[in-house]
Amino acid sequence: MSKVLVVTGASSGIGKEIAQYFHDKGFNVYGVSRSIPNGTLPYHYIACDVTKEEMIQSAISEIEKAESKIDILINCAGMGVSGAIEYTTFEEVKRIFEVNVYGVFLFSKAALPLLRKSDQAKIINIGSVAGDLMIPFQAFYSMTKASVHAFSEALRMELRPFKIDVSCVLPGDTKTGFTQNREQPNVMENDIYKDRIKRSIARMEKDEQNGKSPMTVVKVVDKLIKRKSMPVKVTVGFEYKLFVFLKRLLPKRFENWILYVMYGK
Repeated sequence: MSKVLVVTGASSGIGKEIAQYFHDKGFNVYGVSRSIPNGTLPYHYIACDVTKEEMIQSAISEIEKAESKIDILINCAGMGVSGAIEYTTFEEVKRIFEVNVYGVFLFSKAALPLLRKSDQAKIINIGSVAGDLMIPFQAFYSMTKASVHAFSEALRMELRPFKIDVSCVLPGDTKTGFTQNREQPNVMENDIYKDRIKRSIARMEKDEQNGKSPMTVVKVVDKLIKRKSMPVKVTVGFEYKLFVFLKRLLPKRFENWILYVMYGK
């Protein structure tokens, strides 16, 4: 019997690549997203806003009627908000936390009864290197991804007796539609910050568009699914693994200065 894999954020980017890849490998895939993907999909699709608890419960009920269990849940839905902290509105902060953090919590919570029915269930949350390396003018994105990392570690320990394994994947710059979909700041340039905000976002977007293919993230997810026991978290790409490793060795002040020069100066 094919394994049942559910992936949120399946309308574009990494989530869509994951859904297609594992469908092609014979998994029984359910793609979940708020936006309806273009074209005919070869896998199951359920329209669901991960910030709406009632829609999540409806999606889980639909899966339960068809499958009775979930073997793998991949929480991939996410969004970006950029700009200076000083000019960011509470509504913007609330929105990014609702999608990037509360959505992971709500969907994981709702899926747990079906995951417990699998003999070797896995939850894989898509975090970010930006959750380990705080980026100026991307403060709230970094905050949400750091929250996903913390959530994943705690959930892993809570679910260990049920043999539900949890891991967090940390991609670096990845070339997807995420760049175009990132919400632009209300203030891009003024007499106080000069053009620092604009230059920082331009650097970030250039890095993303020159970044790795989403397939590099998919291959890491594939390796995790094949493992009997997953690591707590895994960073995608040698250079990002090196950055995260050096973070442990370098003085915090030096790390902070490097990121300032790259994205904040």
